[in-house]
Amino acid sequence: MRAVTWQGTRDVRVRSVPDPEVEEPTDVVVRVTSTGICGSDLHLYNVMGPYIDPGDILGHEAMGVVQEVGPEVSTLRAGDRVVVPFNISCGRCFMCDQGLQSQCETTQVRAYGKGAALFGYTKLYGQVPGGQAEYLRVPFGDTLPVKVPKGPPDERFVYLSDVLPTAWQAVEYADIPPGGSVTVLGLGPIGQMAARIALHRGARLVVGVDLVEARLSRAAEHGVHTLDLKEHGKDLANTVRSLTDGRGTDSVIDAVGMEAHGTRLTAAAQRVTAMLPDAVARPLMEHAGIDRLDALHAAIDIVRRGGTVSVSGVYGGAVDPMPLLTMFDKQVQLRMGQANVRSWVDDILPLLDDSDPLGVEGFATHTMPLAEAPRAYEMFQARSDNMIKTLLTP
Repeated sequence: MRAVTWQGTRDVRVRSVPDPEVEEPTDVVVRVTSTGICGSDLHLYNVMGPYIDPGDILGHEAMGVVQEVGPEVSTLRAGDRVVVPFNISCGRCFMCDQGLQSQCETTQVRAYGKGAALFGYTKLYGQVPGGQAEYLRVPFGDTLPVKVPKGPPDERFVYLSDVLPTAWQAVEYADIPPGGSVTVLGLGPIGQMAARIALHRGARLVVGVDLVEARLSRAAEHGVHTLDLKEHGKDLANTVRSLTDGRGTDSVIDAVGMEAHGTRLTAAAQRVTAMLPDAVARPLMEHAGIDRLDALHAAIDIVRRGGTVSVSGVYGGAVDPMPLLTMFDKQVQLRMGQANVRSWVDDILPLLDDSDPLGVEGFATHTMPLAEAPRAYEMFQARSDNMIKTLLTP
């Protein structure tokens, strides 16, 4: 089969690789019909090279049609249409029973002290072949894949793999009071969808912050009060306070993570580390890694006293400095973590009907053949052609 493979920093290529097979009696093999490129895939593209081997298959936002089922799978059969959650969870362990599928104890990557394994996401998370491919082996066929109806286009459902549950959890963790307010930092795919979900769930004011005009315009079309970071810069927190009786918003969602525009020194250090030999780079990242924290620090500044900061953007630093004095003084609550996809599916599925209240159909700005994945990664990194979300079609 053909698959998108990592070959080096900022170097992905479509290669022929062996077809996946049923390895365990509970496995299924899915023929992928749509697969997304996620903002966190750019972390692999740019920074996380020390934990990836050339040839590793990328991608964790896939859906398709079941081609083969293991002998112990009872709920699926060949021809069923499924979405594949990005965290690989058994659905039966203690953590899965708590709704914390991202911490599944069956697939937990204990060698690196991490949570559940993820599709297509480095040795830190199991080095499991990903979904930017023609076929995907999916464990736990009875409990992991989400069966969806035949008929509607893939875009109706594909975001159940990551974007929708990640954005839903971001809003849930933000704990926005009824009729309250929230600032969303970063209007990429997760920020865009989180803003829509917050409005759908009754937020009175959703403020969206970014510095890319296409992202700001798109959010504004859906009722978000947008602020251009290039215009407001260091006055951002005061501007938000001016919209909220001088307090700040009840909640802030950081949908940026390590891609934040921080100091040039930190950005340069990340680039240099990514280019070092793995044996040198890994200890640096694990014990001395620092993220660009402008977005997170802005969130703590913007949120009102007693408010909540919800972090959905991925951070990778080991020694990130936090303004604990400010957080303590303001009585800020902080929630974060990988989305527990299966926990939110039942809440989201009823919204994926013909009324499409979240605007999932048409959410992708680009749809490209799998063969053009290298160009898609380049465009996404450069934010060219107003690219916000891309689906690949094998």
